[in-house]
Amino acid sequence: MIIDQNFAKEIALHLLEINAVVLRPNDPFTWSSGWHSPIYCDNRLTLRYPEIRKKIATHFIDFIQGEYDNVDVITGTATAGIPHAAWVAGSLDKPMSYVRAKAKAYGLGNQIEGGIQKGESTIVIEDLISTGGSAISVVEALRFIGAEVKAVLSIFTYGFDKSIQRFEEAKVPVHTLTDYTTLIEVAKDNDYVDESDLKTLADWRKKPETWPN
Repeated sequence: MIIDQNFAKEIALHLLEINAVVLRPNDPFTWSSGWHSPIYCDNRLTLRYPEIRKKIATHFIDFIQGEYDNVDVITGTATAGIPHAAWVAGSLDKPMSYVRAKAKAYGLGNQIEGGIQKGESTIVIEDLISTGGSAISVVEALRFIGAEVKAVLSIFTYGFDKSIQRFEEAKVPVHTLTDYTTLIEVAKDNDYVDESDLKTLADWRKKPETWPN
């Protein structure tokens, strides 16, 4: 679910302006998964722009205060979700934790760091949702220790059917600041892509794992 439709367009334009999202429908990227893609997203670039990152934090904060005000802890995904979770937790005067992709192979072997305990509720903050696998693994790690995950918040999502299904099966709501559909609309309106590229971009969104075949 888009948190704020008006802001969804605004932040999509910001992501395009700072090259956090790059569209190359005729010269595709190759993701680490091996997928070919006309889009590459690196929301870590928002950290360089105080005005943009403040807007992101403010909209997360307002949404949490309106929908999940009684949540105990704010949790970030490692690594890109950590700074956003820190700003949100600081503004809300909430404890913060973060979840590694896997447990450390040294020391105490922690996967979950910071302040969350069994029985506490939390919001997970992610920078980007693609297939949903990494966010779901964070949810599972938190549930394993007995924490209650209220929702996952993300800056951007591709909105793949696979990720939607995964979150539905995990029974965890997902709320995002903007998404692929909104971004492509904004890109078209601001001349980041040509009208002739829209079908290519739509085709990839339908079947990303086999595109362009």
